[in-house]
Amino acid sequence: MSRPTIIGIVGPSALLLGLTPLSAQAPGGNRASGTTAAATPAAATPAATSIIVQRVPEPPRLDDFLGERPAPGAAVTSDFRQREPGDGVPVSAPTTAYLSYDDANLYVVFVCQDDPAKIRAGLTRREEITVDDGVALYLDTFHDRKRAYLFQANPNGVQLDGIVTEGQDDDYSFDAVWDSDGRLTPNGYVVRIAIPFRSLRFPSTPTQTWGIALVRYIRRTNEEASWPLVTKRLAGFVPQFGTLEGLREISPGRNLQAIPYGAYTGARFLDTEQPAFRQASDRRVGIDVKAVVKDALTLDGTVNPDFSQVESDEPQVTINERFEVFYPEKRPFFIENAGYFQTPVNLFFSRRVSDPGAGLRLTSKAGRWAVGAIGINDRAPEEFVGSGLAREPRAGVGVVRVERGIGRESAIGLFVSDRQLGAAANRVASADARLALSKTWIFTSQLISTHSRDSGDVAASGAGLFAELLRDGRNLDYSATYTDVGSTFDAPLGYVPRIGVREVEQQLEIVKRPDGPVVKIGPTFTTAFTWDRGGALLDRSLKASWEVKLVGETKFQLAYESAFELFKDIPFDIYATKLAFESQWLKWLAWAATWKQGTDVNHKPPSGADPFRANAGEAELLLTFRPSARLRWDHTYLYSRLTALTGARVFTEGIVREKVNYQFSRALSLRVIVDYSTVDRDSTLSRVDPERHWAVDLLLTCLVNPGTAAYVGYRDGYENLAMQGNPPTLYRTGAPTVSVGRQVFVKLSYLFRF
Repeated sequence: MSRPTIIGIVGPSALLLGLTPLSAQAPGGNRASGTTAAATPAAATPAATSIIVQRVPEPPRLDDFLGERPAPGAAVTSDFRQREPGDGVPVSAPTTAYLSYDDANLYVVFVCQDDPAKIRAGLTRREEITVDDGVALYLDTFHDRKRAYLFQANPNGVQLDGIVTEGQDDDYSFDAVWDSDGRLTPNGYVVRIAIPFRSLRFPSTPTQTWGIALVRYIRRTNEEASWPLVTKRLAGFVPQFGTLEGLREISPGRNLQAIPYGAYTGARFLDTEQPAFRQASDRRVGIDVKAVVKDALTLDGTVNPDFSQVESDEPQVTINERFEVFYPEKRPFFIENAGYFQTPVNLFFSRRVSDPGAGLRLTSKAGRWAVGAIGINDRAPEEFVGSGLAREPRAGVGVVRVERGIGRESAIGLFVSDRQLGAAANRVASADARLALSKTWIFTSQLISTHSRDSGDVAASGAGLFAELLRDGRNLDYSATYTDVGSTFDAPLGYVPRIGVREVEQQLEIVKRPDGPVVKIGPTFTTAFTWDRGGALLDRSLKASWEVKLVGETKFQLAYESAFELFKDIPFDIYATKLAFESQWLKWLAWAATWKQGTDVNHKPPSGADPFRANAGEAELLLTFRPSARLRWDHTYLYSRLTALTGARVFTEGIVREKVNYQFSRALSLRVIVDYSTVDRDSTLSRVDPERHWAVDLLLTCLVNPGTAAYVGYRDGYENLAMQGNPPTLYRTGAPTVSVGRQVFVKLSYLFRF
């Protein structure tokens, strides 16, 4: 078996490994003619799959890489290959990465050549860099080819981090303490990344072997290039990483940290249950504590945890939805290592825990084993969505998930959850598997069992089944999913919007990737069928779409859907045509517009009336203006209407959000949000409330790192409500002129690391 080619070290040893010495490079990092990475034929397969990194006596400085001769001692690679839009084609702009480490940190310095006038780089809030050019470092520290850390920075050094897990959505709620700096140069830009070992989890061994990928993004050309080549011809992302070797005698050390916080909130609000304006204030202090044991086992404890949300949920159209709308978790204690508890069917949706008082979480990775466990109490279980249980002062929640890797890219897992509320209880157990059948085919399955007992000691059991077959390739993607959920299935800690059904979904995407301004074109076909447990058809959807993707992240999509829906035992045939545009062609403007026209079912007719089919229309407009590097303005407009076949309006809903952020520095920012929403309806055709709301939200943030921050905020919301009579009752008015919720808050937190 041949050994992978090794990337060499900057300095004389580079000559021994067959690399061009840096002295032969042109100014700015270009190699001399005939030796550039770009000269490699596009069809050639990059050979280098391993980097041997060397320990350096002192940290590299950004200034060391601005001249023609970078400081010696770092491993170097410049063989970046495109994943998009080409596959294996050399990166269009020369890119070189230098890697080194010392006792405390791993260092990566990216030297990226480009036309400075075309580089997209803003001075923005942390993690708001997805429209910018930039670089990224992926680290699979356990080398299990399943889970990796992501550290990304734009040319100004603004950070984004996350966790990438095969078979799951990327988790950008992960926050770590690390250092980055960036600088624009006459030839492009340079970014320096320093990752403290104490911010990572890895095996406790004298010599480390990690998976690694280095990535560069060039937004105006839709380009994503990496070392090593991560091709779309193979399924999976992390399994294609190269290896990072040479890390010796490193450890997170005595990794203890504590984040105490204090928060004050003063509010004036309208009590809608017993109509009156009331005053309230809340002073809260708490602490989150973290300990890393033997480098890989992490124990988190919290007392009176910090669950204040300084970022409001993004608006969604909800008034005519049949099922619960999903809102993502934003609270700090739950979001870290959330992937340890994720299963194909979401059995732990942490927003179900309304007001935790104290909790403990354990996550660990040892060899092929991964373990996550959480125990917490809920001080407000009456707010528990869909529990069906009697009100009690507190509810106890416990969740455990264990996963075992098998083979190169496969895994099996077990999940158990328990919720206890007085004499009532709910328990859920499941087993799941993810099997790599070949280089492009993956099979995922899950078996679920539930058992519930109410306060009257009446018990019920249920079961669920999930299976998915997935093909992931460059020119053809296919997925087939089967879900079977029994009518007595009960998983109140999870997010399972529908029970008592069997569902089959299939999707086929055929893609052609021509050269030139069109980088992707092709159709997608989707079918979905839902039956009840007796075999009666409840829903059917047949959808075909055509997408064209151009450079500049510009997309056009045309779709048509023919559907059937059985609602309240009444059958409906409906259809919809959708047209969507999206573009980031201009560096100062990104936009997306969608229009959907067809028919839909009025799910909320007046009391005593049957649902009926109506003409439907939906529109969405998203704009992001960046007139300067420090200023960003996001505009969101959502519109939905339902019109009876006679022409009478059933309802209209409009939502507008204006969000402006000014970044004084990387740490200090001011954000202003103005929301306005309106719902109008014909009371003879719909029972939705005719509501009008508007609110203003101001937030001054000083974010030094994910644990050390200060927030000062103000929010005021207005609604079309008024009171009359004695005792008072509420009624709707024409305009939203009454303040129904005014709040001022201050929050301070500080990260101590020992």
